[in-house]
Amino acid sequence: MKNIRNFCIIAHIDHGKSTLADRLLEMTKTVTGKDLQAQVLDDMELERERGITIKSHAIQMDYAYTGDKAEFQSKEKYVLNLLDTPGHVDFSYEVSRSIAACEGALLIVDASQGIQAQTISNLYMALEHDLEIIPILNKIDLPGAMPEEVEDQIVDLLGCDRSEVIRASGKTGEGVDEILRAIVERIRPPKGDPDAPLQCLIFDSVFNPFRGIIAYYKVVNGTFHPGEKVKFVATGKEYLADEIGILRLDMEPRKEMSAGNVGYIISGIKTSTEVKVGDTITHVSNPCENAIEGFEEVKPMVYAGVYPIETEDFENLRASMEKLQLNDASLTFQAESSLALGFGFRCGFLGMLHMEIIQERLDREFDMDVITTVPNVRYNVYTKKGEMIEVHNPSGLPEITLIDHIEEPYIRASIITAAEYIGPIMTLCLGKRGELVRQDYVSGNRVELIYNMPLGEIVFDFYDKLKSISKGYASFDYHPSEMRESKLIKLDVLLNGEPVDALSTLTHIDNAYGLGKRMCEKLKELIPRQQFEVAIQAAIGAKIIARETIKAVRKDVTAKCYGGDISRKRKLLEKQKRGKKRMKQIGTVEVPQKAFLEVLKLD
Repeated sequence: MKNIRNFCIIAHIDHGKSTLADRLLEMTKTVTGKDLQAQVLDDMELERERGITIKSHAIQMDYAYTGDKAEFQSKEKYVLNLLDTPGHVDFSYEVSRSIAACEGALLIVDASQGIQAQTISNLYMALEHDLEIIPILNKIDLPGAMPEEVEDQIVDLLGCDRSEVIRASGKTGEGVDEILRAIVERIRPPKGDPDAPLQCLIFDSVFNPFRGIIAYYKVVNGTFHPGEKVKFVATGKEYLADEIGILRLDMEPRKEMSAGNVGYIISGIKTSTEVKVGDTITHVSNPCENAIEGFEEVKPMVYAGVYPIETEDFENLRASMEKLQLNDASLTFQAESSLALGFGFRCGFLGMLHMEIIQERLDREFDMDVITTVPNVRYNVYTKKGEMIEVHNPSGLPEITLIDHIEEPYIRASIITAAEYIGPIMTLCLGKRGELVRQDYVSGNRVELIYNMPLGEIVFDFYDKLKSISKGYASFDYHPSEMRESKLIKLDVLLNGEPVDALSTLTHIDNAYGLGKRMCEKLKELIPRQQFEVAIQAAIGAKIIARETIKAVRKDVTAKCYGGDISRKRKLLEKQKRGKKRMKQIGTVEVPQKAFLEVLKLD
C-alpha cells in the first residue's frame, strides 16, 4: 500500500501531456520495442489524427526508486498508476473523474507559451480534491522557450518554492528521472484499509464485443479476488467477478486487488445501463455500509438532435449510443421525433468539439451515418401562469402568447491573450453580447479578460473566431454562472410555407433579422432547383422577415415543334403551366444533409 502512487497529468491543450507520458512509460520500461510510438496512450484512431486526447487513459508502471532520501529506500519497487487526461475544455468531465481517482497531479506548463486558461481551471479542480501538485516546466528544448519567465508565473500561481519546479522535455527525455523521483517523494500513498469491507470507485468503462462491459475502478478499501460475488451499489445488481487485474498497455489478470490499486473487472455484464460511472463495487457477503461519494452529475452545455438518415436504423442508433455512453459518460440522450427527420435522439454535449467527436465516433466505430440538427442550449421558459418549463429544443416552446419571459444560461469566460490582441477580442465579445467584468495583467504583456456571456452565443463558432483573430495565441475557458432573463424569440424557416422544425432556432431579438436573412441566402445556395418555384422564408411568429426564391427549372416543351404552328406551341405551354401549378401544390422539397451542417457555420 505504501508503495503505491496514483497520479494524473493536467495541462492546457498542446502542452505535451501525452508526449511526457510516453517518456515516463519508456523510462520505467512499461512499454518497449515496437509498442513504443508517439502518443502511446491515445489508442483511438481519431485521437492520433487530430493529435488531441479525448479519453483519459489509465496505465500502471513499476519504478525502482534511486533517490538519496533516507525515508525512501533505494532500489525499492514502487507501483505508479498514471491517468493521462484530455486538455480541451469540452472534455473537462474526463479530467474531473481522473482527479477523483488520484492523490497527486503533475501540472505541466509549456515553457514557450506559459500559463493558459485551462491550466488554471484544471489546477483549481485538483486543489479542490486536495491533490499534491508537482509543477513541471515542459518543452525547455524549444528555441522559443522562456524558462525563467514561465517559472516566475508558476511560482506566482502556486505560491511554491522555485526549487520545486522541475524542468523537463518530453521530446528529449530530460528531467524525466527527476519527475519519477518527485512522484515517489512528494505524492502521498493512497489511504485505505485492505481489511475493511470492499469499496471500489468506478471511474470509467468500455464495451468489448467478446467479453461484455469492462469497468475500470480504484480500490478505496478492502481486498477482492476473482470468482467472488460482487454487487454494484447504485443499480443493486450482483455479478461474479470472472477476471480482475491491472491496466498495463493491455489488461493483465491478477489473483488479488487490494486497497489503493487501480484495475479492471470483467463480469459478463451485457446491458450498458447497469454500469454507472461513480458507482461503488462491494462484496455480496460482506457489503460496505455506504457508497463512496461519486462524481458530480454531468451538466450538458449544448443540445442537438441526432437522427439516422434511414428511419429503420433508429434501433441500431440507440444501441450505438448506449455503447458510446459507456465510454463517454458525459454524453446524455433521450428519444424524440421530428416532422422533417422522423425518429431520433435529443443529445446533450459538453461543447461543439464534443459533438463533432461523437458524430465522428458514431461513423467510425459503429458505421452510423447521422444528421445533426442546429445545436442549442437549455432555456427556462416562464409562462403567464407562473409555471417554469425547461426547453432544449425550439419546437418545444409554448405559444408566444402564453410566455411571460425566457431565461438563458450565462457563463463566466476567462480569455488569456497577448496585449496586442485585446482590441479585436473585445469587439468579438461585445458582438456576442458579452459584458466585461475585469481585465488583469497576468505577467509581462499577457492579459486575462473576464467576461459574462450568454452560452447560446458561443456555441457555434466563437472559439474558432477567437483563435483566428489572436493568431492562435488566445486561450479560452468557461464555467456556467447563472440563468438570466433575455429578450429571445423563435426564428422559423419555411419552405413553400411549410416550417422545417430541424432548422428552427431561438435567438436574441437584436440578431434575429440578420440571422434570418443569412439563413435564407445560405439555403438558396444549398437546396437544388426543382421543377417549380421554391420560396425560402424566415419568420418570427406570423411575421415574415426575410425571403429568397429558388427559380424553377424550365423544360423546353416546344423543342420538338418545328415550323410556324403557333397554336400547337401555345397548347403545349398551357399544359406545362397547369402541370407546374399542380406540382407546386403537391411537390415537396428535400433539404440535403449538407444544408443542416452549413447553416451552423454562418458568419
